[in-house]
Amino acid sequence: MPNEEHLKIISQGVDAWNRWRAEHRDTQPDLSEADLSEAILSGAILNGAYLSKANLSRAMLVGANLSGAILTEANLIGANLTEANLSEACLAGSLLIHTNLENANLNGCRIYGISAWNLKGVPRNQLDLIITRDNEPIVTNDNLEVAQFIYLLLNNQKIRHVIDTITSKVVLILGRFTEERKRVLDAIREELRKHDYIPVLFDFDKPASKDTTGTVETLARMARFIIADLTDPSSIPHELGTIVPFLRTTPVLPIRLVGSTGYSMFEDLQRSYNSLLGTYEYADGDSLISNLPKVIAPADKMAEELRRMR
Repeated sequence: MPNEEHLKIISQGVDAWNRWRAEHRDTQPDLSEADLSEAILSGAILNGAYLSKANLSRAMLVGANLSGAILTEANLIGANLTEANLSEACLAGSLLIHTNLENANLNGCRIYGISAWNLKGVPRNQLDLIITRDNEPIVTNDNLEVAQFIYLLLNNQKIRHVIDTITSKVVLILGRFTEERKRVLDAIREELRKHDYIPVLFDFDKPASKDTTGTVETLARMARFIIADLTDPSSIPHELGTIVPFLRTTPVLPIRLVGSTGYSMFEDLQRSYNSLLGTYEYADGDSLISNLPKVIAPADKMAEELRRMR
């Protein structure tokens, strides 16, 4: 339970509280389980304070000093921690949902079990975040939102299995598939499924944009290998030129209908990057499907070799 004297002082305002803290520098105030929701605590000196299970939802903590504070299982939903100093604070099990952390200092925080969703702002510092429990070997990370994911990877076998399945079986198919060629696309996907692959299609049915490129890059990083159909290269050149230089460990297999023109500079790209395989030309959809195991064999072989090297 919170210390009644501390609650009374803090209720008188930040100035009164800071004066009291200046006179009691060696005291670690106990505000555990205190209801401070929507409290105006901007600039408050709360370093080392016990705020375990405190309700600080929607509290104004702009510029507050919370260094070394114990905020275990605290409710910080919607709180404004802009420019606050939370260095070496314990945030284990706390709720940071819609919390504003613009320019906040999070260096050295303990963050095991936090729930961080839809955070606002970018922290000024977030180095050496400790994502493990007190009784576990210390593992640190430098990004609050990524930290949750890393801990799950380390401690959840099912998630590790899912990620391993994705990166070992997903085949990304890039192209612009007009109505008359949809049958070919569907056949490729069905054939890949027969061979225990997970086909993921990205159909360039509109001009490329920044968002399009970002989506393709994300999908490409997840794939075992990529099949890029160059038959109608209205957007593919830009995408390949973007992803190939950065994904040198993801094989890219170009395919093209015989007689299609392709695009200029593609051969230069092939010569520059070993992960970009030779182009397979097919006479029609039926021949492509019947030969698909042989067609994708070089990409699958390279993908397996690269996985062994990691």
